[in-house]
Amino acid sequence: MSTRLILATRNQHKVAELRAILTDAGLDVELVGADAYPEIPDVPETGVTFAENALLKAHALARATGLPAVADDSGLCVDVLNGAPGIFSARWSGKHGDDRANLDLLLAQLSDIAEPHRGAHFFCAAALALPDGTERVVEGRLLGTLRHAPSGTNGFGYDPILQPLGETRTCAELTADEKNAISHRGQAFRALAPVVKELIG
Repeated sequence: MSTRLILATRNQHKVAELRAILTDAGLDVELVGADAYPEIPDVPETGVTFAENALLKAHALARATGLPAVADDSGLCVDVLNGAPGIFSARWSGKHGDDRANLDLLLAQLSDIAEPHRGAHFFCAAALALPDGTERVVEGRLLGTLRHAPSGTNGFGYDPILQPLGETRTCAELTADEKNAISHRGQAFRALAPVVKELIG
């Protein structure tokens, strides 16, 4: 009898990504997304760090379902902006989830920043919370530099402007498999697998 684990997302790609990582780690876990419990409302991300937001979502789901829950929060951190947009990545331009407006605003803010100072990274915090209040947080980072203009049609968010270190293409020019192999979320989810194994078997 496998343990049911819930991931705080309605994004089926994210569920599939974590499911594959847990399977590769040899874990017998039934992973479902938040849409398996449509009666549970989305949790407002009121934390001031990625880890706080991930924990808020994971604990809320664990309490509501009585099941172990995983949640993640991620964003783009730009060196010359002291880590911004950070937790505000999805709403940098003011409206949540407007990828193009967020991208355009960020590029405008960095328009006069020269190549050596365009360092940035994608960051992901992934949290596991159990119904008894036990919690763990792991992290993943994808280091890179920011292009002056978007390139590529794969991915979403800031993928078209982040060029990973050692790569000549942006994240949006990589295939899904190439991106998953190096992505901040992939790294965090892979770091979470042994934690899941330890805490829920």
